[in-house]
Amino acid sequence: MEILRTPDERFSDLADFPFEPNYVEVNAEPGSDQKLRIHYLDEGLRTGALVLLMHGEPSWSYLYRKMIPILVEDGFRVVVPDLPGFGRSDKPAATSDYTYQRLVDWMEAALIDQLDLDDITMFCQDWGGLIGLRLVAAHPERFHRIMVSNTGLPTGHGEPPQAFLDWQRFSQTVDKFPTSGIINGGCVNELTPAELAAYDAPFPDESFKAGARVLPSLVPTSPDDPAHDAQIKAWEVLRSFHKPCLTAFSDSDPITRGGQAVFQKRIPGAHGLAHVTILGGGHFLQEDEPAQICTHLADFVAQLN
Repeated sequence: MEILRTPDERFSDLADFPFEPNYVEVNAEPGSDQKLRIHYLDEGLRTGALVLLMHGEPSWSYLYRKMIPILVEDGFRVVVPDLPGFGRSDKPAATSDYTYQRLVDWMEAALIDQLDLDDITMFCQDWGGLIGLRLVAAHPERFHRIMVSNTGLPTGHGEPPQAFLDWQRFSQTVDKFPTSGIINGGCVNELTPAELAAYDAPFPDESFKAGARVLPSLVPTSPDDPAHDAQIKAWEVLRSFHKPCLTAFSDSDPITRGGQAVFQKRIPGAHGLAHVTILGGGHFLQEDEPAQICTHLADFVAQLN
């Protein structure tokens, strides 16, 4: 496996991102000595309640820069990983290096095996949910509560929204993958030139974008998808997950609109909770309404402690 690493200087002087990098190494492939380096942020007191923030496609931990200081001020320990292929994490160079299962395995090795995270409150959005919820299903004893936002755990049954199918087609056919433009298009509020540059920073050229380009095609849209059986098994666990599960979907995301209903219906821990809608938020609601999300997250933790 050819693995690319974004030069450190690409991350110098990013707008509003004063956080120190941390790294763990995991096996790139089963039985291989080749290592994949995964980046994460770890902010706040180690004695604070642990909040795990999971980003998606095609963003990185920079997406949470506005939320991290608020949560730290509230007393939380905040861990924010970069998925392989994104941010400061290593980037396998071939699109064929990425599978849904491999992404889950890499993050399980990093967060569970290496960092040994426990008593986790997880906030997950986009692919952060597709991967994070699989980790919940694999290790339900390690997760204290989950907050699900603008994401899903598709099995391939049912018709995907046309907005997602259009996005999937675009991602596989566009000549140059416009990372920052995609994120800007998924926000209600316009990003500044400095913020756009920060979202482009992990990708010096197109060769670094294999993960960003291929992930949309890995979302199950048919029962014949390779991930189908694993998704069904994950849902079997989540259907008996009685710990608190709060949905916090935004009001302005055409791709995941209405996606909260399946979580509210199927997960026992979601029953009877006062689920919230993030007003004024696009798909990347962490950019649009960070304070609103943090308020709901802190209330969620406080009410159910």
